[in-house]
Amino acid sequence: MGKQETRVEVEIFGEYYTLKGEEPEEYLRMLAQYVNKKIRQTVTRNPRLGLSKAALLTALNIADELMKLQKEYDELAELLEVDRKAK
Repeated sequence: MGKQETRVEVEIFGEYYTLKGEEPEEYLRMLAQYVNKKIRQTVTRNPRLGLSKAALLTALNIADELMKLQKEYDELAELLEVDRKAK
């Protein structure tokens, strides 16, 4: 049997969205809060942006964060593997 679907209404930059997923409600709310914070930071730096452009720029910034973290993770995993093989 699969996990129970969670539905939660969240507010992101003044708009309301219903999120659905298999993660707990608290997790989905945390994601929405993170995205809301990032969009607000983007708009603070670029006050003339509309919502769609701010959302796109924010998505690119979050993707950049993810790629950098993935690279760090891969480098650490490689170091651990080399260390494991050396023992």
